[in-house]
Amino acid sequence: MDLGRGETLASAMKHERRWKPHLRGSGSNSSSSSSLLNITAGGGRAPLIMCFISCLAWLYVVGRLWQDAENRMLLSNLLHKSYGQRPKVLSLDEKLLGCKGLGKRIVDAEMDLTLAKSQGYLWPKPSSSEKKFLAVVGVYTGFGSRLTRKVFRGSWMPRGDALRKLEEKGVIIRFVIGRSPNRGDSLDRAIDEENRQTNDFLILGSHEEAADELSKKAKFFFSSAVETWDAEFYVKVDDNISIDVDGLIEILQSHRDKNSTYLGCMKSGSVINELGKQWYEPDWWKFGDEKMYFRHAASSLIIVSKNLASYINVNSASLKSFAHDDVSVGSWMIGLEVTHVDDNRLCCAGTRQERVCSLA
Repeated sequence: MDLGRGETLASAMKHERRWKPHLRGSGSNSSSSSSLLNITAGGGRAPLIMCFISCLAWLYVVGRLWQDAENRMLLSNLLHKSYGQRPKVLSLDEKLLGCKGLGKRIVDAEMDLTLAKSQGYLWPKPSSSEKKFLAVVGVYTGFGSRLTRKVFRGSWMPRGDALRKLEEKGVIIRFVIGRSPNRGDSLDRAIDEENRQTNDFLILGSHEEAADELSKKAKFFFSSAVETWDAEFYVKVDDNISIDVDGLIEILQSHRDKNSTYLGCMKSGSVINELGKQWYEPDWWKFGDEKMYFRHAASSLIIVSKNLASYINVNSASLKSFAHDDVSVGSWMIGLEVTHVDDNRLCCAGTRQERVCSLA
């Protein structure tokens, strides 16, 4: 029994010794497997992180592409709208049509202003003088007429104290001139200097002095004179005649009690319709088939009463100017209740012959 029991114990120990290396190998293999699992687990997170970063990059790229697509659409719409609004290349006819349209709007505005004045919404400037005068005589002159003005001041036109005494009798005499096309140049400065020395100019600041602007000069003269002096008559005189001032005063005093008086050496005549000829009238076709002027005072000496001068001032924007100033003034009188006075003494001939004016 004891021996069997010993064999059994020995065999058991041998059996144990046989399995221990195996168990040690199994432990080593277990440890290796555990390390392998750890390595596998650690290596599996890296691809996940890379995958996540790739997803973020893909989302970023897609977002930018989407934003760029929206920007391109917005830019395309703006370009399309800008293309539709780009400035049009105008032809010459279209430019001329635009200028005509602008001219029509200016004329309409002038007509509205004239209508407002005539209805009392706008009043002309009152005369700046407190004294009532018999007449204001405006002698047309130009930039090159300095010597002529000297002759006038030494003959029929008084100067200095004599001019002031004549004003006390109720007659104002002034040389009438506009401004140079080149405002403020030597021509304007020479007139200003001469006026400082003589004080006998009526300078029309809004009028451009030129040979082809005489008709407009009549508007500016009567308007400026009626705004500056309160007189019963306003007289336009050319610078190539001499005036008997006492005789002129006598004629004017004989018409003081009349209203709407238009005085002068009345005439008419044929309208010149041939371009290049003296006294050519561009608007000749407006004078009918006979091509004859209406009755009007000759240009050398034109006289209108105060209410007619005020009428010219109020309606100057819409009054038509013809090629010649005397025809223009005569046309402004048509249609009004005007008394035309034809006085032979106002016809300026080569000699006096009981006339108040003569060629200088």
